Amino acid sequence: MKYLIIYVSFVFIGKSFSQENEVVIIKDSRIDALVNAQSEIIPPEIKPQVDGYRIQLFFDSDKEKLNASRSSFISGYPEIDTYTVYNAPNFFLKAGDFRTRLEAEKIKSEIEAEFPTSFIVKEKIFLPRLKKDDQN
Repeated sequence: MKYLIIYVSFVFIGKSFSQENEVVIIKDSRIDALVNAQSEIIPPEIKPQVDGYRIQLFFDSDKEKLNASRSSFISGYPEIDTYTVYNAPNFFLKAGDFRTRLEAEKIKSEIEAEFPTSFIVKEKIFLPRLKKDDQN
């Protein structure tokens, strides 16, 4: 009998706290558009990289000197990409996306007079751009 009273009291307590109503959410339709836009998966824009070579032209802690060297190099070789890398406390100026060391050596020998301390480094490079005559 004692257990029956406890059981009945729990049933009544449970029924009194339970709610069986329906919840209606009123919202602006633009919220759904924002949620869909934010949840859309956009792949990162990553260029494929391969093992290759670059020429390290210059390094200094003063970025103005590095930019002057970069401008000098770009004026002579506008078709070769340059890259500025910061590794505390210095900025490094690197040039080119060469697949072979021989390609890098060729350009290095041409710029030896202007950049006597340049040297070739092996690192990940972006795929070199195709020239217009190579595309045919």
